Amino acid sequence: MKPNQHINNVFVKQTKEEKIKYRIQLNATVDCIRFLLRQGLAFRGHDESLDSSAKGNFLELLQFLADHNESINEMVQNAPKNNKLTHHNIQKDIVNAAACETTNAIIKDLDNEFFSVLVDESRDTSIKEQMAVVLRYVDKKGNVTERFLGIVHVTDTTALSLKVAIESLFSKHGLSLSRLRGQGYDGASNMQGEFNGLKALILRENKSAYYVHCFAHQLQLTLVAVAKNHNVIAEFFCLVAKLINVVGGSCKRRDAL
Repeated sequence: MKPNQHINNVFVKQTKEEKIKYRIQLNATVDCIRFLLRQGLAFRGHDESLDSSAKGNFLELLQFLADHNESINEMVQNAPKNNKLTHHNIQKDIVNAAACETTNAIIKDLDNEFFSVLVDESRDTSIKEQMAVVLRYVDKKGNVTERFLGIVHVTDTTALSLKVAIESLFSKHGLSLSRLRGQGYDGASNMQGEFNGLKALILRENKSAYYVHCFAHQLQLTLVAVAKNHNVIAEFFCLVAKLINVVGGSCKRRDAL
């Protein structure tokens, strides 16, 4: 950004009335984004042209606010094309700002106390390996709290690579492995390996970071093991899977149930 384009310099040149109008427009945009984020809804539409009857959740919600608020409607109708605050890049900037504020609130609530970390990785629809990191801690009211910290793209899933990614994320938010008191992963060798797994690498630096095998993964492994050793149970799950496929593929069959 050029120095003369900085938001402070722009505001100095604006009149008081223009500032008020701009804040109305900005607040409307932020309110729409906050609503969509809280509800977990998509922003963009397939066709966002002026003639489209379904421009996407963000633009449609903004228009809904404008229809019920004269001040917002005036700004939506009269704002310059290059200053409507509706471009997808503006949306992303505000979403990123909201993410930063949310993460800062989580770190503030943690208040440098002891915490545990829950980690799992999976490929997304673009065939990229993504690692999700969740913090688990006891808040000031004594409640056990779990908060999503972030998703990190990892180029490979070796234990060392995952550890480096976790340390980088912790460093970004002012967290330290020395405050870690628990770690929970699945049962893959790169995660819980006794010598070179992620669990072992972290335990070498912090012996108090006790490892717990994820209970959800334990349940899955238990069901698979039981099914393999008992034909009746294996046949039951096979029958349920087939039944779901048959019934789920037909509206009439689902209605019949």
